Amino acid sequence: MRARVSWTLVLDGFLAFTPFQRERVEEVGFGEIFRIERMRVDPALTQALRSRWDAEASAFAFPWGHMIPSLEDVSRITGHRVHERAVSGYTYPCYHDLAERLLDLPVERRSSLVPRVALQESLGLYEAGKNVGESEDEYLMRLARVSQRELASEPGLQADLDLRRFLILFLGRLLFATRGDAVHCRFLPLLEDLAHQFDDLSASERQTSTSGFYPFLQVWAYLHLPALGRGDLTRPGLVPIARRWDSRRDTRHLAYQLERLQEAINCYPYLDPYLGEGDEGQPWLAQARPYFGRTVWLHALNLVLPLNLFLTQHSLGLRRSVVEFPVDVTCEIASLRALLQSTVQDREAAQRQTVELWSELERVRGSRAGGASSSRSAGGSPSLLEARLVGAVLRAEEAQRHLEERERDLQLTTEHAMELQGERDWFRREAQATWSERDQLRVRAEAAEAQIGFYWGYNRKKAT
Repeated sequence: MRARVSWTLVLDGFLAFTPFQRERVEEVGFGEIFRIERMRVDPALTQALRSRWDAEASAFAFPWGHMIPSLEDVSRITGHRVHERAVSGYTYPCYHDLAERLLDLPVERRSSLVPRVALQESLGLYEAGKNVGESEDEYLMRLARVSQRELASEPGLQADLDLRRFLILFLGRLLFATRGDAVHCRFLPLLEDLAHQFDDLSASERQTSTSGFYPFLQVWAYLHLPALGRGDLTRPGLVPIARRWDSRRDTRHLAYQLERLQEAINCYPYLDPYLGEGDEGQPWLAQARPYFGRTVWLHALNLVLPLNLFLTQHSLGLRRSVVEFPVDVTCEIASLRALLQSTVQDREAAQRQTVELWSELERVRGSRAGGASSSRSAGGSPSLLEARLVGAVLRAEEAQRHLEERERDLQLTTEHAMELQGERDWFRREAQATWSERDQLRVRAEAAEAQIGFYWGYNRKKAT
């Protein structure tokens, strides 16, 4: 729930784009979210909600039970599309070469992080601080003017580079913010081919967007926890719903606000804030509706996470729908194969590191045996350097063994899943054969009944 890269800053990067770049961002599926009005951060509200977060259940723990944003919340509040194909990909042990090639920014060796300041400055987002006496509109216009001088004005390689940098900032520091100041590059493989990845990106399930996109979290609280009284409905009727709300200004001391919020948060929630809401002007809702009210598994970038959308119903003892999504065994096997591939890459990287450390250790031992002083000139005694290298080798070998065990486990799990798929297909064929035989028997029985009825009627008519 961090706002170090503010929504205003990312919005400025979007507004500084020329029309053709904005159209590309809309093709990705992020057009609606950039129509949301600028919203103040509510530190008291985010801290009060964070204090109720249950890490084990991945949900907020309230007195009445667990609660978590659903796909319908995401779709209605932000306008994100939650239907079609899910975004997935491999997690690589290092993104150094990929980041340098696709972002043209410095990345530390053996690192997957890009410095946030360098990324912002590459988009022309200099002097991001707000000047004294400067209004929000003046602040935004100033940032946009500076940013436009750095961005490409015509389609081409530089425009593709600008778009990749902007999307990495948007995804890595706002929608999926991580700890620390740097920006992770795990989304880069999805952006490598901008011409072909728009469809994949537009189908992303933005179920974890509360990580950094504070407008979503705040509007979700306004709708489901109205007793908190933290939002003002200033623009009713606009869509997506986040465009309707403003954060209510509260000048009281933060500690006092938190105390009042902790008292109000115990009030019973509003479970169906969308009752009576239509679909006008929201074409994304029609295709997303089948996903509302369902339990969904999120498979993305080496992460397999159950989204517990039924926690509230379970806690309150409400009736649960008997309709469930069918289990797609093929997708499960594909996910396992992706995890296996990633583990193999990690194991190979650990193996290379172990070999390098062993070579360095042998070099140090050889230098000591030959009376060389290279280790002394490096700033430490040979025995101390050798001891450190031995410890590093042991740790690398332990990591390699752990990855080898994980690789074997995933291999066995994948093979077991494939066996289950084979058994399922066999049972399905057997069931179809049984159904076919049952249908044939039913047809024969009906024919026999018809024939018996015919003879019975004929004999009865003949007897009379």
